[in-house]
Amino acid sequence: MKKSYLAILVIFTVLVIDQALKIWVKTTFCYGEERLLLGLSWAKLNFVENPGMAFGWKFGGEYGKLALSLFRIVAIGFLIYYVRSLIQKKVSGGLVVSFSLILAGAIGNIIDSAFYGLIFSESDYHCSGGPAKLFPAAGGYESFLHGRVVDMLFFPLWHDATGNVVFFQPVFNIADSAITTGVLSILLFQRHYFSGHDVKPPVTDVAVNHADDFVDGNLDETNLISETVDNFTTDSERTFQENVAESPQVVENTVDNIISSESQDENKDEKSAP
Repeated sequence: MKKSYLAILVIFTVLVIDQALKIWVKTTFCYGEERLLLGLSWAKLNFVENPGMAFGWKFGGEYGKLALSLFRIVAIGFLIYYVRSLIQKKVSGGLVVSFSLILAGAIGNIIDSAFYGLIFSESDYHCSGGPAKLFPAAGGYESFLHGRVVDMLFFPLWHDATGNVVFFQPVFNIADSAITTGVLSILLFQRHYFSGHDVKPPVTDVAVNHADDFVDGNLDETNLISETVDNFTTDSERTFQENVAESPQVVENTVDNIISSESQDENKDEKSAP
C-alpha cells in the first residue's frame, strides 16, 4: 500500500471511531454518568466534557479557549505539511502511521471545539431534560470554536485504602489515545524509524521530557505538539549552523588537497624529464 493511502486510512479510521463514540455518548449519557465496560470495575465509560485540552485539563477563560482552538488549527496545518514531507522522503511506514495518529487526534479534538457547540444542546448534569440533542431546534449551547471536547474513557486501575483513585485518574477519548500512541511509538522505535533517512526525530526529546507527565496523567497534547514544532525548527537551525561553521574548514582542506595533488604531479614531471 502506498504510504499516502496508509496515512489517509489511519486518519479516517481514527476520526470515524472517535466521532462515532463521542456522538453516541453525548446523545445517550447524562453528564457525569458512568457505565462499566465489559463488566469490569477498572474500565468505565464516564461522560465528562472539558474546554479542549487533553485528559480533562483546562485553559483559562473564553479568550484562552479561542487561542487554544486557533493554535490547534495551526498545529494541524504543520502536521499535514510534515506528514506529506515524510511521505515524499520515503521514510518508514511506521513513522508515517505515528504522525498520522497524532494528526488524527488533533483533528478529532478540534472538531469538538469548532462544531459541537453549534450542533448539540447542553448536557445536563442532573439529566432533567434528558441527554443532549443533536441539531436542537433552539440551537447549540456555544458559538464556533468554543465547543467542549467530549471525554469518556476512564480506567481507575489503582485505589488507595479509602477508595480514592490513585491511578489512572484522567478521563480521555480516542483522539487523546491516538496522539499518545503516536508519540510513544516514535519514542520507542526512533532508531528504526530514522535510521538511513535524511529525517531527524523532532519529537524524541519532547517525548522523553513528558514521560513523567504521561505516567501522572498530566499529558497536554497542545504543549506536546507545540514543543515538537519548536524542537523540529531548532534542530533544523542547529544543523544549518553546524554546516556553516564547518564550511571554512572543508574549503581549507579541499584547497590543501588540491595544492598537494599539484605538487605531486610536478615532482613526477621533474623525475620523468630527461
